[in-house]
Amino acid sequence: MNKVLQDSPRPTNRPFAPFEWMLALRYLRAKRAESFISVISVISLVGIALGVATLIIVMAVMNGFRHDLLSRILGFDGHFAVYGVGGGLEGYDAVAARVRQVPGVLHVTPLVRGMVVVNTNGITTGVEVRGMRKADLEALTVVSKSLSRGALGAYESDSIVIGVRLAEKLGVVPGMSITLIAPKGDITPFGTTPRIKRYMIAGLFNVGMSIYDSSYVFMPLDEAQLYFNMGDSVTNLEVMTANPDQVDDMLGPISRAAGPAARVLSWHDTQSTFFGAVEVERNVMALILMLIIVVAALNIVSGLYMLVKDKSADIAILRTMGATRGAIMRIFLIAGLSIGVTGTFIGFLLGVLFCENIEAVRQALIWLTGANLFPAEIYFLSHMPAEMDPGEVIGVVVMSLTLTFLATLYPSWRAARLDPVEALRYE
Repeated sequence: MNKVLQDSPRPTNRPFAPFEWMLALRYLRAKRAESFISVISVISLVGIALGVATLIIVMAVMNGFRHDLLSRILGFDGHFAVYGVGGGLEGYDAVAARVRQVPGVLHVTPLVRGMVVVNTNGITTGVEVRGMRKADLEALTVVSKSLSRGALGAYESDSIVIGVRLAEKLGVVPGMSITLIAPKGDITPFGTTPRIKRYMIAGLFNVGMSIYDSSYVFMPLDEAQLYFNMGDSVTNLEVMTANPDQVDDMLGPISRAAGPAARVLSWHDTQSTFFGAVEVERNVMALILMLIIVVAALNIVSGLYMLVKDKSADIAILRTMGATRGAIMRIFLIAGLSIGVTGTFIGFLLGVLFCENIEAVRQALIWLTGANLFPAEIYFLSHMPAEMDPGEVIGVVVMSLTLTFLATLYPSWRAARLDPVEALRYE
C-alpha cells in the first residue's frame, strides 16, 4: 500500500498552471450577479486603451510639429547669423570665404534684410524683404524646391519672388507688379521720404509654413542694397551647417573665422525660447495624459478588490483543496494583467494606425464637420505632422504595463491572505 502511494503522481502547483489561467479568465467572464464587476473591467480596459493611444498620438504630433518647425525655420533662417559690430557688415565676401573654410559649414549667404509695406489693389500689408543672389536662393532648398516654374530665370534686378499666401492676399500672379514702400528712403531738406518702387513678380514660393508664405519677399542682392541704402555692405551672413544640433561646438570656430569686427549668433540664441516653449508644452501634455492611464489602473484595483470580495468563498474552497497562497495570488494577477495587457495592445494599435493616417483622418473630420482643424494661420504648418519615436512608444507601453502590474498587486495579495475559515464561517 505504501509502495502504491509513493508511486502515484502528486498534484503539482507549478506557477501559472493551466487551472490558474482557466479560473482567472472564468472570473473575468460576467455572470448576471457579477455584471457590475465586469462593467468595471471593461471600463478599465477601454480607459487603458484610450490612454495609451492618446499618449502615443499626442507625443507623435508634438514630435512632428517640432521637427517640421525646426526643419523649416532653420532651413529658412540658417543655423548661424554673422552680424557687423557697428551695423552693416562690410567686406562680407571675404568674411564669407573665411567662414566657409570652417569644417561642418555647408553654405554661407550674404543677406540684406528690411521691413517694407506692400500696397497693391487697395490692400496694404507689411512684409520682410530678403535680398540675396540667385545662386544663394537656388541653394536655399526649402524655398527653391517650392518655386513656381521659371521663377529663378526671371529673378533679375527689378523682379522679386513672393510667397503664395501673400500673392493670394494681394490678388496677384507671376508677371504682375506690386509696389514696395520702404519707410527709410531718401533724405531731403524736408526730412526722410519713403522710398516707393514697383517690382515685377518673377514667381511664387510655397514653404508650407504660413508665416513665411505670407510675410516674406526675395529680392536680388544688389537691388536690395540700393533699395535700402546699404552701399557695399549687407545686413548679415546666414550660415548653414551639417548638423544644427552641434551649433554650440561650432560657435567658437565660426566666430574666430568671422573676425573681431563681427558677432555671431546661433539658432539657440534666436529661437531657443520658441522651441523651449514647444518642449515644455509637449512634456506637460504627456504628464496630463498619463493620468488617464493612472485612473484606468485605479479602476483595475477597485474591480479586482470587488472581485476578491465576491469570490471569497471560492478562494476558501480552493485553499482547502490544496491551492497555495501563491496560486491564489497568480489567479488574480492574471485577471488584472489580462485587462492591462489587452488594453495596452489595443491602445498601441490604435495609436500607431492613427499616427500613420493622421492627415487622412484630419481631412475626413474637416469633411464631416466643416470645421478647419489645425489651421495653418495658427499652427504655422499647412498639414498635421506626426513623427513616432520608437523609444517613446516603447516607453508608453512599458509604463502602461508597469502601472497595470502595480495595480493588481494589492488585490491579489489580499486574495492570497484570505483566511479560509473566516471566509466560510458565514456561508
